[in-house]
Amino acid sequence: MKNNNKIAIVSASLGVGGAERFAGLLSFMLHDLGYEVHHIIILDHVDYDYKGTLVNLGKLFSEEKGVFRAIKKGKYIAKYLNENDIQTVIDNRSRPFFIREVFTKWIYGNRKCYFVIHSSNLEMYFSKFSFGANYLYQKATKLVCVSKDIENKIEEKYTLKNTTTIHNPVDFPEKIYQLPNLIPKNCILFFGRFEEEIKNFTLLLNAFKQSKVYGKGTMLLLIGDGSDKDFIQAKIVELQLESFVLVLPFQKNITAFIQNAKCTILTSRFEGFPMSLVESLAAGTPVISVDCETGPKEIIQNNFNGLLVENHNENALSEAIKAMIEDENLYQTCKNNAQKSVEHLSLTTIAQQWKQLLEA
Repeated sequence: MKNNNKIAIVSASLGVGGAERFAGLLSFMLHDLGYEVHHIIILDHVDYDYKGTLVNLGKLFSEEKGVFRAIKKGKYIAKYLNENDIQTVIDNRSRPFFIREVFTKWIYGNRKCYFVIHSSNLEMYFSKFSFGANYLYQKATKLVCVSKDIENKIEEKYTLKNTTTIHNPVDFPEKIYQLPNLIPKNCILFFGRFEEEIKNFTLLLNAFKQSKVYGKGTMLLLIGDGSDKDFIQAKIVELQLESFVLVLPFQKNITAFIQNAKCTILTSRFEGFPMSLVESLAAGTPVISVDCETGPKEIIQNNFNGLLVENHNENALSEAIKAMIEDENLYQTCKNNAQKSVEHLSLTTIAQQWKQLLEA
């Protein structure tokens, strides 16, 4: 096939979220494999590093309003793919609106199309109705799921059989970073989107309060941006935790914070294959997570590299927090096993899986 070394990665943006972080890492993997990478992003939000050519539709159409902006963006993508003779597309967006994706199907045409599914909440990616999902995706080259549980859910809910699983990769830090003196070390760390409906900060803050580890000097550090920042701040005040919880905006170099944390914590109602857990383990930092749908149980080996507890169980989570902070033997075991537990998710290993998929 001519020009089969050209690939367009279509993403919402290159900022803040795990799916966006994945897009940046994917571009490095594909570039190193010899592909010519074109990033097409819908929103003008670029935080993560990437390789290749950037097409920032958010910036190009910043003056446009309403439905006409979406139509013009779509037409621009179609024109760009044609003019650059790009025959392979990796669609990394969430895709909840059926009518919009019918338009997208026309834009992509007969190209090789790989659709990435980053969440167990399948309605973020598929029509509620099987006929809609089948119409849009039964002829896709592949539906790439970031966890095996997501692939199983798709096969159970729809009649789609063109699925595969490739986990999110992780970039292992090459050095130890230092934090400014005013930033607490050996804290419990959360980093990600500030969205209560997904991340369940109510559970996190209540369990932290119940654990009482703050009475022995352990702080909770929350890093990120999102629509529920005010809700989180109000909850901190309500629980009288103002002196023990620090909230910081999104940090591009999150590695320094991970390396200096005691552990990373995740309390999501649902996930896909959470980047925060694998990035923490790759940096040598243990993790605590609820056993939400999906991802954590494919990453965490309980009492080996972290602690996995029943979701929505405030008591169990508070006990896990106390154990990680107070049980030095448990902590050292998890810390010693952290990096080697995610070696199979290295950029080199995951890149080879993508290469095999693209060349199949």
